Amino acid sequence: MAGPTTAERGADEDLDPGPPPRRRLPGPRVLIAVAVALALIGGASVWALYGSSWLRAERVSVSGTRVLTVGEVRRAAAVPLGDPLISVDLDGIESRLLRKLPRIDSVAVTRSWPHGIGLKVRERTPVLIVEAAGNAGKYVEVDAKGVRFATVSRAPEGVPVLELAVTRSGTSAAGPRRFGEDRLVRGAVRVAGDIPAVIAHETRVVKVRSYDSITLELTGDRTVAWGSAEKGRAKARALAALIKAAPDAGHFDVSAPTAPASSGS
Repeated sequence: MAGPTTAERGADEDLDPGPPPRRRLPGPRVLIAVAVALALIGGASVWALYGSSWLRAERVSVSGTRVLTVGEVRRAAAVPLGDPLISVDLDGIESRLLRKLPRIDSVAVTRSWPHGIGLKVRERTPVLIVEAAGNAGKYVEVDAKGVRFATVSRAPEGVPVLELAVTRSGTSAAGPRRFGEDRLVRGAVRVAGDIPAVIAHETRVVKVRSYDSITLELTGDRTVAWGSAEKGRAKARALAALIKAAPDAGHFDVSAPTAPASSGS
Protein backbone atom coordinates (compact mmCIF):
# COMPACT_ATOMS: atom_id res chain seq x y z
CA MET A 1 0.00 0.00 0.00
CA ALA A 2 1.33 3.43 -0.89
CA GLY A 3 2.22 5.84 1.96
CA PRO A 4 0.78 9.34 2.45
CA THR A 5 1.43 11.76 -0.28
CA THR A 6 3.48 14.88 0.16
CA ALA A 7 0.29 16.99 0.24
CA GLU A 8 -1.20 14.86 3.01
CA ARG A 9 1.96 15.15 5.11
CA GLY A 10 1.87 18.89 4.75
CA ALA A 11 -1.74 19.04 5.91
CA ASP A 12 -0.92 17.07 9.07
CA GLU A 13 1.94 19.40 9.84
CA ASP A 14 -0.37 22.39 9.55
CA LEU A 15 -2.78 20.89 12.16
CA ASP A 16 -0.03 20.35 14.76
CA PRO A 17 -0.39 23.17 17.34
CA GLY A 18 3.12 22.78 18.61
CA PRO A 19 4.26 23.37 22.22
CA PRO A 20 2.07 25.65 24.43
CA PRO A 21 3.30 29.21 24.94
CA ARG A 22 5.16 29.93 28.14
CA ARG A 23 3.29 31.86 30.82
CA ARG A 24 5.01 34.99 31.87
CA LEU A 25 5.46 35.42 35.64
CA PRO A 26 4.40 38.77 37.09
CA GLY A 27 7.23 41.18 37.30
CA PRO A 28 8.67 42.65 40.51
CA ARG A 29 6.59 45.80 40.19
CA VAL A 30 3.35 43.79 40.12
CA LEU A 31 4.38 41.72 43.13
CA ILE A 32 5.27 44.83 45.09
CA ALA A 33 1.94 46.44 44.19
CA VAL A 34 0.01 43.36 45.38
CA ALA A 35 1.97 43.22 48.63
CA VAL A 36 1.31 46.91 49.31
CA ALA A 37 -2.41 46.47 48.58
CA LEU A 38 -2.66 43.52 50.98
CA ALA A 39 -0.81 45.44 53.67
CA LEU A 40 -3.14 48.41 53.25
CA ILE A 41 -6.22 46.16 53.46
CA GLY A 42 -4.86 44.41 56.55
CA GLY A 43 -3.98 47.70 58.21
CA ALA A 44 -7.38 49.14 57.44
CA SER A 45 -9.06 46.04 58.91
CA VAL A 46 -7.03 46.25 62.10
CA TRP A 47 -7.75 49.95 62.42
CA ALA A 48 -11.49 49.38 61.85
CA LEU A 49 -11.58 46.68 64.54
CA TYR A 50 -9.39 48.34 67.14
CA GLY A 51 -8.85 52.01 66.34
CA SER A 52 -12.02 53.36 64.83
CA SER A 53 -15.28 54.32 66.55
CA TRP A 54 -17.31 52.21 64.14
CA LEU A 55 -17.05 48.89 66.01
CA ARG A 56 -17.13 49.83 69.69
CA ALA A 57 -19.16 48.27 72.52
CA GLU A 58 -22.02 50.69 73.09
CA ARG A 59 -25.05 48.58 74.07
CA VAL A 60 -25.74 45.62 76.38
CA SER A 61 -28.91 43.62 75.77
CA VAL A 62 -30.21 41.20 78.43
CA SER A 63 -32.75 38.39 77.98
CA GLY A 64 -34.05 35.43 79.99
CA THR A 65 -34.39 37.11 83.39
CA ARG A 66 -37.32 36.23 85.65
CA VAL A 67 -36.40 37.33 89.19
CA LEU A 68 -33.27 39.32 88.44
CA THR A 69 -33.66 42.72 86.83
CA VAL A 70 -31.96 43.81 83.64
CA GLY A 71 -30.13 46.49 85.62
CA GLU A 72 -28.72 43.96 88.10
CA VAL A 73 -27.37 41.83 85.28
CA ARG A 74 -25.82 44.79 83.46
CA ARG A 75 -24.11 46.06 86.60
CA ALA A 76 -22.71 42.63 87.46
CA ALA A 77 -21.52 42.07 83.88
CA ALA A 78 -19.51 45.33 83.93
CA VAL A 79 -19.13 45.40 80.15
CA PRO A 80 -16.39 47.92 79.24
CA LEU A 81 -18.47 50.26 77.10
CA GLY A 82 -16.43 52.25 74.63
CA ASP A 83 -13.81 49.53 74.16
CA PRO A 84 -13.34 47.91 70.75
CA LEU A 85 -15.99 45.23 70.41
CA ILE A 86 -13.43 42.69 69.21
CA SER A 87 -11.37 43.06 72.40
CA VAL A 88 -14.22 42.64 74.94
CA ASP A 89 -13.46 39.59 77.15
CA LEU A 90 -16.59 37.43 76.82
CA ASP A 91 -15.30 34.74 79.19
CA GLY A 92 -14.53 37.38 81.79
CA ILE A 93 -18.08 38.72 81.60
CA GLU A 94 -19.48 35.22 82.05
CA SER A 95 -17.25 34.58 85.07
CA ARG A 96 -18.28 37.85 86.72
CA LEU A 97 -21.98 37.12 86.28
CA LEU A 98 -21.76 33.60 87.71
CA ARG A 99 -19.68 34.84 90.65
CA LYS A 100 -21.72 37.93 91.52
CA LEU A 101 -25.20 36.54 90.83
CA PRO A 102 -25.51 32.95 92.13
CA ARG A 103 -29.12 32.91 90.91
CA ILE A 104 -27.75 32.58 87.38
CA ASP A 105 -27.32 28.95 86.36
CA SER A 106 -25.75 29.72 82.98
CA VAL A 107 -25.28 32.66 80.63
CA ALA A 108 -24.38 32.98 76.96
CA VAL A 109 -22.31 36.08 76.17
CA THR A 110 -22.12 37.07 72.49
CA ARG A 111 -20.99 39.95 70.31
CA SER A 112 -23.73 41.63 68.29
CA TRP A 113 -22.00 43.61 65.55
CA PRO A 114 -21.42 46.46 65.16
CA HIS A 115 -21.98 47.83 68.69
CA GLY A 116 -23.67 45.30 70.98
CA ILE A 117 -22.98 42.67 73.65
CA GLY A 118 -25.78 40.14 74.24
CA LEU A 119 -26.37 38.40 77.59
CA LYS A 120 -28.79 35.46 77.51
CA VAL A 121 -29.40 34.38 81.10
CA ARG A 122 -30.87 31.19 82.50
CA GLU A 123 -31.84 31.53 86.16
CA ARG A 124 -31.95 28.72 88.68
CA THR A 125 -35.42 27.49 89.64
CA PRO A 126 -36.06 26.58 93.28
CA VAL A 127 -37.47 23.11 93.92
CA LEU A 128 -37.12 23.37 97.72
CA ILE A 129 -36.54 26.08 100.30
CA VAL A 130 -34.74 25.85 103.63
CA GLU A 131 -35.31 28.12 106.60
CA ALA A 132 -32.21 30.30 106.93
CA ALA A 133 -30.25 29.47 110.08
CA GLY A 134 -30.25 32.34 112.56
CA ASN A 135 -32.35 34.50 110.27
CA ALA A 136 -36.02 34.19 111.18
CA GLY A 137 -38.44 34.73 108.34
CA LYS A 138 -35.78 34.17 105.68
CA TYR A 139 -35.52 31.21 103.31
CA VAL A 140 -32.70 29.79 101.21
CA GLU A 141 -33.70 28.56 97.76
CA VAL A 142 -32.35 25.21 96.56
CA ASP A 143 -32.35 24.23 92.87
CA ALA A 144 -32.62 20.84 91.15
CA LYS A 145 -28.84 20.35 91.46
CA GLY A 146 -28.95 20.80 95.22
CA VAL A 147 -27.31 24.24 94.98
CA ARG A 148 -28.36 26.77 97.62
CA PHE A 149 -28.31 29.93 95.59
CA ALA A 150 -30.37 32.75 97.11
CA THR A 151 -31.85 33.98 100.38
CA VAL A 152 -35.34 35.44 100.14
CA SER A 153 -37.67 37.01 102.67
CA ARG A 154 -40.77 35.46 101.18
CA ALA A 155 -41.23 31.77 100.41
CA PRO A 156 -41.92 31.19 96.70
CA GLU A 157 -45.44 29.95 96.12
CA GLY A 158 -45.75 26.22 95.50
CA VAL A 159 -42.19 25.37 96.62
CA PRO A 160 -42.01 22.89 99.55
CA VAL A 161 -39.95 23.54 102.67
CA LEU A 162 -37.04 21.16 103.24
CA GLU A 163 -36.86 20.09 106.87
CA LEU A 164 -33.74 18.22 107.93
CA ALA A 165 -34.81 16.32 111.04
CA VAL A 166 -31.64 14.26 111.34
CA THR A 167 -29.83 13.54 114.61
CA ARG A 168 -26.28 14.73 114.08
CA SER A 169 -24.96 12.85 117.09
CA GLY A 170 -26.70 9.63 116.17
CA THR A 171 -25.02 6.49 114.88
CA SER A 172 -27.63 5.48 112.30
CA ALA A 173 -26.07 3.84 109.24
CA ALA A 174 -28.32 5.98 107.06
CA GLY A 175 -27.71 9.20 108.98
CA PRO A 176 -25.54 12.23 108.27
CA ARG A 177 -22.32 10.63 109.48
CA ARG A 178 -22.37 8.16 106.60
CA PHE A 179 -24.01 10.19 103.85
CA GLY A 180 -23.35 13.82 104.81
CA GLU A 181 -25.88 16.61 104.84
CA ASP A 182 -25.25 17.57 101.23
CA ARG A 183 -26.13 14.09 100.02
CA LEU A 184 -29.29 14.07 102.13
CA VAL A 185 -30.27 17.40 100.58
CA ARG A 186 -29.68 16.02 97.08
CA GLY A 187 -31.89 13.06 97.97
CA ALA A 188 -34.66 15.44 99.04
CA VAL A 189 -34.23 17.36 95.78
CA ARG A 190 -34.69 14.15 93.80
CA VAL A 191 -37.86 13.39 95.72
CA ALA A 192 -39.20 16.91 95.11
CA GLY A 193 -38.64 16.39 91.40
CA ASP A 194 -40.46 13.04 91.43
CA ILE A 195 -43.57 14.15 93.32
CA PRO A 196 -46.55 13.48 91.01
CA ALA A 197 -48.19 16.54 89.51
CA VAL A 198 -51.53 15.63 91.10
CA ILE A 199 -50.19 16.61 94.55
CA ALA A 200 -47.13 18.73 93.76
CA HIS A 201 -49.02 21.95 94.54
CA GLU A 202 -50.31 20.39 97.80
CA THR A 203 -46.88 19.41 99.13
CA ARG A 204 -45.86 21.70 101.97
CA VAL A 205 -42.84 19.98 103.56
CA VAL A 206 -40.24 17.42 102.54
CA LYS A 207 -38.87 16.04 105.80
CA VAL A 208 -35.61 14.09 105.87
CA ARG A 209 -34.83 11.99 108.93
CA SER A 210 -32.21 9.82 107.23
CA TYR A 211 -31.20 8.63 103.77
CA ASP A 212 -33.99 6.03 103.68
CA SER A 213 -36.59 7.94 105.69
CA ILE A 214 -38.08 10.84 103.73
CA THR A 215 -41.65 11.99 104.41
CA LEU A 216 -43.94 14.39 102.59
CA GLU A 217 -46.39 16.58 104.47
CA LEU A 218 -49.39 17.60 102.38
CA THR A 219 -52.25 19.99 102.90
CA GLY A 220 -55.11 18.66 105.01
CA ASP A 221 -52.76 17.03 107.57
CA ARG A 222 -51.93 14.22 105.14
CA THR A 223 -48.54 12.51 105.08
CA VAL A 224 -46.64 10.31 102.67
CA ALA A 225 -43.94 7.85 103.72
CA TRP A 226 -41.60 7.99 100.71
CA GLY A 227 -38.59 6.10 102.05
CA SER A 228 -35.32 6.76 100.20
CA ALA A 229 -34.95 8.77 97.03
CA GLU A 230 -34.51 5.57 95.00
CA LYS A 231 -37.20 4.34 92.55
CA GLY A 232 -38.79 7.79 92.50
CA ARG A 233 -40.84 7.31 89.34
CA ALA A 234 -42.32 4.05 90.56
CA LYS A 235 -43.20 5.68 93.88
CA ALA A 236 -44.80 8.63 92.10
CA ARG A 237 -47.01 6.30 90.04
CA ALA A 238 -47.97 4.32 93.15
CA LEU A 239 -48.82 7.51 95.07
CA ALA A 240 -50.96 8.89 92.25
CA ALA A 241 -52.88 5.60 92.12
CA LEU A 242 -53.34 5.54 95.92
CA ILE A 243 -54.71 9.07 96.02
CA LYS A 244 -57.13 8.29 93.22
CA ALA A 245 -58.31 5.09 94.94
CA ALA A 246 -58.48 6.53 98.48
CA PRO A 247 -58.84 10.34 98.19
CA ASP A 248 -59.92 10.68 101.84
CA ALA A 249 -56.98 8.75 103.33
CA GLY A 250 -54.72 10.61 105.74
CA HIS A 251 -51.54 8.59 105.31
CA PHE A 252 -49.92 7.00 102.27
CA ASP A 253 -46.93 4.68 102.21
CA VAL A 254 -45.02 4.21 98.96
CA SER A 255 -41.64 3.32 100.47
CA ALA A 256 -42.10 -0.09 98.83
CA PRO A 257 -43.72 0.96 95.52
CA THR A 258 -44.70 -2.62 94.65
CA ALA A 259 -46.80 -2.82 97.83
CA PRO A 260 -48.17 0.70 98.49
CA ALA A 261 -50.68 1.26 101.29
CA SER A 262 -53.01 3.95 102.61
CA SER A 263 -54.71 4.41 105.95
CA GLY A 264 -56.74 6.84 108.04
CA SER A 265 -59.41 9.22 106.83
